Amino acid sequence: MAYPSSSTPLANPVSIISPHFCAPYPIDLAIVRKVLTITNGNVVVTDINDNIVFKVKGAFLTIHGRRVLLDATGNPIVTLKMKLMSAHDRWQVFRGDSTDSSDLIFSAKRSSMLQLKTKLDVFLANNTKEDVCDFKVKGSWSERSCVIYAGESSTIVAQVRFLPLQR
Repeated sequence: MAYPSSSTPLANPVSIISPHFCAPYPIDLAIVRKVLTITNGNVVVTDINDNIVFKVKGAFLTIHGRRVLLDATGNPIVTLKMKLMSAHDRWQVFRGDSTDSSDLIFSAKRSSMLQLKTKLDVFLANNTKEDVCDFKVKGSWSERSCVIYAGESSTIVAQVRFLPLQR
């Protein structure tokens, strides 16, 4: 389920991966590198109580561009794969640890080749024509934030923003 930052529920919440990973309220999560290197994929996502919620397996500096998002117990949720010969830096996301086209959930690509701020178009697997994106991601690396919108609308379905850890 996706909700805007005001916590007002959308008229028709949408579950893309699984309802198991949806909540009717905002949740604060932290991305933590367990080791001071990004080459071995030791990245975890924790809740505010330092409980591991997700893990990322796969090297971040590789020509294969394949990463697997795992749940806290190590079960694969989705596989992210960079399409090698793509003008718009396309990523494909598949169910579990599969990269089979029948398990494709969605793909994302840069809205244009030259960008100052990150803009991604996200297409669900059944949107094969890709005339209109199903979601749009707009973000800023320098601000460490992004907003996800429903299609080409101004309806916010999710937000990511930098919050300094206060422990």
